[in-house]
Amino acid sequence: MSDEENTETPTETPEAETPTPEASDGNIDLPEFEESATGPSEADHPIDSDQLETEISAIHDVPVQVSVVLGTSSMQVSQLLKLSRGAVIELDRKVGEAIDIYVNNRLIARGEVVVVENHLGITMTEIIKSEHAA
Repeated sequence: MSDEENTETPTETPEAETPTPEASDGNIDLPEFEESATGPSEADHPIDSDQLETEISAIHDVPVQVSVVLGTSSMQVSQLLKLSRGAVIELDRKVGEAIDIYVNNRLIARGEVVVVENHLGITMTEIIKSEHAA
């Protein structure tokens, strides 16, 4: 074998390769994204109740933190350290006054405490409209 036989040129040349969109002009052609950005608006196709239920069902498994605040109290650390089992902490609410219901630390409703089969429960009596609602 001679040196010339070992230095064969490859059969494929760089000019024969198909250029990628990045190599051609620096822009990537993504028609599927362009279509979704310019797709029909909600005004063109109003959402019916079945479609709304389907879309809402997508978030049914999202966990949220629900907290019920019976009342609050302020005290000094020294008073807190003196508390022992059986101590009574006076709250700022009266018996029968509505309690606050929070979802993810946002006040969403008020309600009343009820007893259900030896467990405490809450009956919502008022839904609080959010100030940030659209």
